[in-house]
Amino acid sequence: MTKATFYVCGGALTGFCIDGHTADYDTEEGRLVCSAVSSAAYMAANTVTEVIGAAADAFDSDGHMTLNVGASDGRTQAVLEGLRLHLRGLEEQYPHYIKVNLEVQPNA
Repeated sequence: MTKATFYVCGGALTGFCIDGHTADYDTEEGRLVCSAVSSAAYMAANTVTEVIGAAADAFDSDGHMTLNVGASDGRTQAVLEGLRLHLRGLEEQYPHYIKVNLEVQPNA
């Protein structure tokens, strides 16, 4: 199962971690969800780092992706919130394949 955790600090989204998504699912639905998650996560990370130019730490390896931003502006917030809403929609449609959580971080 894919687990997507969005981090919140001071009321603002500060990043995400997506674990467990892999193209090795045995079902067509599982592969569909994996592809949708990967595509959306890469688009969000690329938009934040390359288009907006926000200072961010990004990491990607097999089945794991993280993006953490420092101070974020409204554009970064919009991208992260858009990704969160997209993944929540997938969770509603395919609850056996994806779980989305919010994790409140202590203020820095």
